Amino acid sequence: MNTMNRSKDNNNSSKLNSVFYAQTYHPIQAGSIDGTDILPHDNAVYRALLCSSAGLYDPFGDPNVIGEDPYCTLFVGHLSHFTTEDTLHKAMSKYGTVKNLRLVRHIVTGASRGYAFVEYESERDMQRAYEKAHHSIIDDSEIIVDYNRQQLMPGWIPRRLGGGLGGKKESGQLRFGGRERPFRAPLRPIPLDDLKRLGIPPPPEGNYVSRFEIPSPPRRKRSYADREDTNSRSRRRSSSRDHTYDERRSIDAEGRSQKRHRDDRTYYHDERERRSNSRDHRYDDREDNSRKSRDSQSHRHDRSSTSLDHHHRSDTRRSSDREHRSHKRHKHE
Repeated sequence: MNTMNRSKDNNNSSKLNSVFYAQTYHPIQAGSIDGTDILPHDNAVYRALLCSSAGLYDPFGDPNVIGEDPYCTLFVGHLSHFTTEDTLHKAMSKYGTVKNLRLVRHIVTGASRGYAFVEYESERDMQRAYEKAHHSIIDDSEIIVDYNRQQLMPGWIPRRLGGGLGGKKESGQLRFGGRERPFRAPLRPIPLDDLKRLGIPPPPEGNYVSRFEIPSPPRRKRSYADREDTNSRSRRRSSSRDHTYDERRSIDAEGRSQKRHRDDRTYYHDERERRSNSRDHRYDDREDNSRKSRDSQSHRHDRSSTSLDHHHRSDTRRSSDREHRSHKRHKHE
């Protein structure tokens, strides 16, 4: 028994930070903190339920939204009443190219109603703003950002008719299931039969997410032709990348070949120069040795000639002395 109680307590504690988001709008579910209520809890929910049941609201009947791409449009709320179109345009342009901006104003006074719709050039820019602009500050006011639920959320009923999402606690008309106030994972048994009877989608048991996880906005559904066109562009890009890769590889191979050729030429040139220098060095050595040998032979020849001259002069002198002595002897006799 204790084990079952502990297991139940652990299961409940794990659900405290688990949430889920509404994919379609139902007024009774939007007024429920865990999405399992089967009765309206305030008069505004009754009014929204009446509008939904009787089809009194047309989300595409607003002439101001004609021409806007809902998949590229963001809802911006909690704006300061002093925020102008220029200020908002400058703030939201940080996330992408703004194509159109509509600040909702009072039909009589012209004062700002505190919310606006910003249309971007592409879904990528909208996604970037959806992720990064939420809870940012504009004119000292913390704004909220959401996708265009008026045109993209089935069954949507606006706030002025008792629907919407969010709200203040003081009003007693909180609405759940949106980005700012998601549904909590139910801690009580889910009345599946009653929810089915009322057309309310049940909570996704086992598929809850963390309250810190950013919910993804709806994506544009692409037709078969669009998918084929996308696949064709993808194949062309892939083929182009492959061709570019092959060209780059060819250029790199050619560059390596040229570099190797230049290196070979440089090596052969250096080798020839080294060999030429070596031959020149050996030739200079031989020339030096030959010159030294000739100088040595010349020196020996000079020494030999000098010695012969000296002997010749000595012999000449001795012969002259002998002749002189002989001449004196004959003269004396």
